[in-house]
Amino acid sequence: MRALLLSAAALSFAGTALADTITGTSGSKIEVTELETFDSPWAMTMLPDGRMLVTEKAGALWLVGRDGKKLGKIGNTPSVTDRGQGGFGDVILDPNFADNKRVYISYVERDAKDNSLSGAVVDSATLTVSARGGALVQRERVWTQSPKVTGNGHYGHRMAFSPENAKDGGGFLYITSGERQKFTPSQNMDMNLGKVVRINADGSVPEDNPFAEQGGVTKQIWTLGHRNPLGIDFDGEGRLWVHEMGPRDGDELNHITRSSNYGYPVVSNGKHYSGVDIPDHDTNPVFKAPAEYWVPSIAPSGFTIYDGSQFTDWQGDGFIGGLVSQALIRVEFEAGNRGPKAKEAERFDMGNRIREVETGLDGAIYVLEDNDGRLLRLTPN
Repeated sequence: MRALLLSAAALSFAGTALADTITGTSGSKIEVTELETFDSPWAMTMLPDGRMLVTEKAGALWLVGRDGKKLGKIGNTPSVTDRGQGGFGDVILDPNFADNKRVYISYVERDAKDNSLSGAVVDSATLTVSARGGALVQRERVWTQSPKVTGNGHYGHRMAFSPENAKDGGGFLYITSGERQKFTPSQNMDMNLGKVVRINADGSVPEDNPFAEQGGVTKQIWTLGHRNPLGIDFDGEGRLWVHEMGPRDGDELNHITRSSNYGYPVVSNGKHYSGVDIPDHDTNPVFKAPAEYWVPSIAPSGFTIYDGSQFTDWQGDGFIGGLVSQALIRVEFEAGNRGPKAKEAERFDMGNRIREVETGLDGAIYVLEDNDGRLLRLTPN
């Protein structure tokens, strides 16, 4: 069935949605419907009217219809250089989007004086949409990854708003920041690399951040000791979860708690690519251990905690896209003596690298493949 779906991909351009059934490792069946294709898609978010926004790494932002088909591009997006793992990244809505029409976008910015240096940034903007596209206006910078360094990997820059005070305009903006393949920044409090940061919607820093009194970029830091965090979401109880790629194996799903240190590069359940071992988390309990980890690697990217209406048995479960594993991984959460635990419950072989996963307003699960990637809709079979 997988070969049939892949070989017939071009037929979708004629407007025929192709569907296939995939069986997970625990026996669950999902129907996979192909909707559209994109050039290296990276992220998506759902608009209140059932349409969606999809980013492409080279810089495009697409308005996509309720049927999953491209309607047109959103103009006035930032100019980006698609290099390595860096380019246009995440897109999310302001919690008060219904009133202010604000969106948040992340992307990689090159240094104005030295093009070999780069870092992720986050802008907010007002979104205007029409039947066939739209534009970003009144774009403002709210966050900058600091410092800019050489290399083109491990930017992170996934975003999520916390659910508190949603009726009054929403909570705080959390941003994942990778350590840029430099190892030591994860433990360096003078940098916001290798961290999860917490800021207000306008870019200012909450006074109750754990390191606010230290000033500089340190005041933004919520947690530290991260490597390459590429998935973030809040569960129904308001708990924050972030997954990150380990080095060679040791990918992690972490319950994020104020001021915690997750240990990289001092501890990891993986090892360096050179083959040199890294001590496991259980050798140094001063660092917070992951709620779940993967050996061998799944290369996690994209993350949603399901709260839709179609998969009733999966309410509150997490769904992680796998790049190297070419899979969709379902995770269940449970209570533990030292905080919530997580465990892989099921794996669906998708046959392609999965870059992004989101819950749709219709209760379906939407998936973006990597590279010449398709937009897929997953529904119960």
